[in-house]
Amino acid sequence: METKIVLARPFSLESESDPDANYKAPNILRRILSLFSNVRPGSDVSCFKLPPVFNMPKSELQCYGECVYSTALDMLSNINRGNTPLDRLISVVAWSISTVRPLWFGVAPYNPTLGETHHVSKGNLNVLLEQVSHHPPVSALHATDDKENIEMIWCHSTVPKFTGTSVEAHVHGKRQLKLHNHGETYEMNAPNLLIRIFPIPGNDNVGDVSIRCLETNLVAELSYISQSFFRFGTNRRQIKGKIIDSLSAKLLYKIEGHWDSTVTVKNTDNAEVRVIYDANEVISGLQAPIVMDPESVWPTETTLVWSELSQAIVNKDWEKATEAKKTVEERQRELQRERESKGKTWIPKHFRVSYSKEEGWDCSPIQKSVPNAPIVTL
Repeated sequence: METKIVLARPFSLESESDPDANYKAPNILRRILSLFSNVRPGSDVSCFKLPPVFNMPKSELQCYGECVYSTALDMLSNINRGNTPLDRLISVVAWSISTVRPLWFGVAPYNPTLGETHHVSKGNLNVLLEQVSHHPPVSALHATDDKENIEMIWCHSTVPKFTGTSVEAHVHGKRQLKLHNHGETYEMNAPNLLIRIFPIPGNDNVGDVSIRCLETNLVAELSYISQSFFRFGTNRRQIKGKIIDSLSAKLLYKIEGHWDSTVTVKNTDNAEVRVIYDANEVISGLQAPIVMDPESVWPTETTLVWSELSQAIVNKDWEKATEAKKTVEERQRELQRERESKGKTWIPKHFRVSYSKEEGWDCSPIQKSVPNAPIVTL
């Protein structure tokens, strides 16, 4: 089983210039233009079927997981060590920024299959993801660190839309970070992903992110700023924001920087400025996870589900990749037909899932704690 699993390197600060991470077929921009030639602006492209030449060797589920377990520093422990609620919120802001990673232009992860999972451990942090819905695509994440008494719960639904010159993937759903030792829960959203095709191809994270501590009423507001249409100016991967006390509306800190370099906070009382995030220290030199116990890897593990396709993409064997992708997709259609013939509704294994028009998707983990995983990262 171990030889079948393909674990690609995580997104890191070096991703864009890493030759080992370049899985794109030749003439990728021309292929992209051809792909979207008949797509109308405003169209939802979440169900758009991409040929393998547009895929990277990993699913979106793995990408979400990497945001949590692939860091060079233990930022979660640093949050726990904060002496005051304000100290901890500032550390949560830095951790939230660390979940934003440079992506490869021209390729996208696989759309996870229904029930697909990703289970990885890093030290005492155990991370579990499950694809709880396929149409629309909804991914759930549960992570626990029993030593630090920290818990994470995410529920994400991504809706990509074609604008005519770009694709903007709107990320719906909330993230919760719970510090049980401090009795604090932080709720936040995620920035959207902008994939610009014209006039200069590239990726940006854009939009507003709000981070709120439910118990202390401290709030951080961040804006991920897109570059100008022609990439003029210095706002590449820029972040601006503030931290306020929502009860008094007092401005406590100003936030400024670039998520792929450094981010600072400025104290509004004494004008002191300090660095709270350094991307070079946090998301550089990251390595792919390794399989420690092949026999314990679940059949639903994303790196196993897509193993043949991932290996074909790494080898740039596009004919084999096409067949491998068809095999996975046809298997999913067979399972769907089988459920329908028996009148069964698919139920997630690891999460309770609900949806309301007002609140959107909600994913609640069934188990209190995530177990150790057979796949680990250092």
